[in-house]
Amino acid sequence: MQAAAVDPAEEPPSMLWGLDPIFSAFARLFVRDILQMTESTQVPGIYFYNLHPIYKVDVLGTVVYKRERDDFFCYGVDDGTGVINCLCWKSNLLKEAEDPNKSGTKKHSDADHGGFDPVAELKKLGQAQLKRCRLEIGELVRVRGPVKTSRQQREIMASTYYKVDDPVMAIQIAWMMEVPQLYRQFYDKRFQINAAGYSAESSINKAANIIQDFLKQKLVTKFRPYDVQDLLQPLIPSRHQAQSAEQEPVAGLSGCQQLSQLLKEVLQILQNEGVVYRKVKSQDEMYHVTTQDKDLFIAVKDIIREDSKREKYAEKGCHVLHILSAVRQRYSLNVSKAALELVLKTLECDSDIISTSDSHYIAI
Repeated sequence: MQAAAVDPAEEPPSMLWGLDPIFSAFARLFVRDILQMTESTQVPGIYFYNLHPIYKVDVLGTVVYKRERDDFFCYGVDDGTGVINCLCWKSNLLKEAEDPNKSGTKKHSDADHGGFDPVAELKKLGQAQLKRCRLEIGELVRVRGPVKTSRQQREIMASTYYKVDDPVMAIQIAWMMEVPQLYRQFYDKRFQINAAGYSAESSINKAANIIQDFLKQKLVTKFRPYDVQDLLQPLIPSRHQAQSAEQEPVAGLSGCQQLSQLLKEVLQILQNEGVVYRKVKSQDEMYHVTTQDKDLFIAVKDIIREDSKREKYAEKGCHVLHILSAVRQRYSLNVSKAALELVLKTLECDSDIISTSDSHYIAI
């Protein structure tokens, strides 16, 4: 879950950013990705994650440091991937609750209001808000607001912030399960816009999504190219369709050849992303689905469990490149780093392993 650096030449025009639904939403990104996002060269204060334009985020984390001024609180929020500075402005009600000289001192008789004292109730409301907005180190906070860069430091200008009561960690667990899903379904898929200004996927990306959806829905463990080839047939326009759409057919290629070429390119993309891999390269072109390969998962877990006991890796854990080398020696020479990283993420989500630092893992 790491965004690639955005080339200024690839940056979509600012007038088209509104076509991306993520642009108008509070993006639930990890702090690490917020700190590493590339700032727009067109509009300061807009950042890009996989070409998604982002300017406001939603973060849940633990307060690790705090500063207080007359008008604002400054909290350091740690979500487990990094620490970001959050500037939280005090509301007028909060300031009045803190300043006894500004708070109302006039006494009202309960009889005048039928037993209801609005001043007392407002005071209780101010005290409740003060309690929710004044956080201590170690407490859980949720912050939403735009991202800014001040003095070369990335920070969040909170529009909403409050203390989260989570005694049994139910909210944090739900958050940690939901955010990776958002990454897989939205954030990690690059936002693309065609020249006409409409959100569109190339036929290769459409084909890749079709095959991935098929593999996921049918829980496919392994397949051959001809097993999925027919799924891509609707993406190959017939001669009549190409003429009606004023498109020129690919010179020298029949519909069958175009289909084979598209399938070949898609399978290469899926291999590059680690979604599939060929355990054995032979004339029998068999592809294994990474997340459904139980033997691969067992091999990775065994390597981490065994090597974590060695003195060399006991403290920091096994580096991903060490694990990759061991997997290639013991299981398959053709396992890519991308496929291994996908396995490691799944094992970490299932609490079979934990990452001790960036790219280091130990078994639980």
